[in-house]
Amino acid sequence: MGGRIDIYIDLASLYSYIALIQVLKTRDLLKQHSIEVEIHPVLLGAINAATGNKPPWTLRAKAIYGAHDSRRSLSSAGLANVSPPGDLFEAGKTQLPLRALHYIKASYPVDVYLTAWRYLLHCFWTLHQPPNTPDVLGRALADVPVGFAPGSGSDSSDDGKGKKLFTTADVAAIVRAAGDPQYKDALRRTTEEALGRGAFGAPWLWATNGETGRSEPFFGSDRWHHVYEFLGLPYRDVELLSPGEEERGRVSKL
Repeated sequence: MGGRIDIYIDLASLYSYIALIQVLKTRDLLKQHSIEVEIHPVLLGAINAATGNKPPWTLRAKAIYGAHDSRRSLSSAGLANVSPPGDLFEAGKTQLPLRALHYIKASYPVDVYLTAWRYLLHCFWTLHQPPNTPDVLGRALADVPVGFAPGSGSDSSDDGKGKKLFTTADVAAIVRAAGDPQYKDALRRTTEEALGRGAFGAPWLWATNGETGRSEPFFGSDRWHHVYEFLGLPYRDVELLSPGEEERGRVSKL
């Protein structure tokens, strides 16, 4: 059948982090189903400004509920030691690392691109070092381990046994490119593309069914069952078990 999922995310979005983890865990299976997945860096602040949306933590009731929801979502994704890096309005000025990710996407294999995403999210949400200046971005890129994360929810995966993903020359080139008008335009274009597809927040997913040619938007990190259903993929649904019954699952197409 086949199809495609375009995912629009920002480092400053916690649920974008959770969505990326799901992609890392399922990308091989999606490939077996001939589903192409592409991650697009977008500036969430610009999306919010264009749509009049406000971060949920700016509304007291949503902030109180959000503490419960984020804890549950992080646990489900296998992420620990994750919390906001201070003032999210200030930390959310992620233009520089997002431009750097556009350059990495254009210049390196997809595994390198996804590893860079995973590590920069780790820097933002666990190390509380948003890579929003050339110096901090350069230090973060210089520290990315070769084996950091593809297919894993671990914060400490280092399958490369100490090897670094980027050389000193690579780091210099990436930081330099982050200030290049070409990648400023790339970030602007993908942000506008997301807005054109109805985005009002992140993660924003745009799924295209390869058989029907139809596309639909999906919002959030917990809509995968709807995405899989739309794409005609087999998946295991949530199922309530009777008392004492051993845990089991069933393949469902609801």
